[in-house]
Amino acid sequence: MPKMRSRVDRNQAEIVEAFRRYGASVAHTHQLGKGFPDLVVGYHGVNWLVEVKDWMKPQSQRVLTPAEKEFRDNWRGTYHIVETIGDVAALIEEYHHRQEAA
Repeated sequence: MPKMRSRVDRNQAEIVEAFRRYGASVAHTHQLGKGFPDLVVGYHGVNWLVEVKDWMKPQSQRVLTPAEKEFRDNWRGTYHIVETIGDVAALIEEYHHRQEAA
């Protein structure tokens, strides 16, 4: 059986670095396949599943694959799609706003 190559979006390294600058831990999970998101991010005791999409590609190439969509639709936890460093900042900011409101 041929080995499947897992593709990594060209912006994934900068997305990972942005999360780490905020103090998050990041595990690369893109190689798991079957629609599992690219990253698991831990931040202040919360875990996020993060699918990275390359904002430089046309919108038609940034849609979730059927396997990714099925995984997202059936997942009962947090799932986020991140395309830019700004998306990382927005996710961190949203977390802090929720903490302040609690």
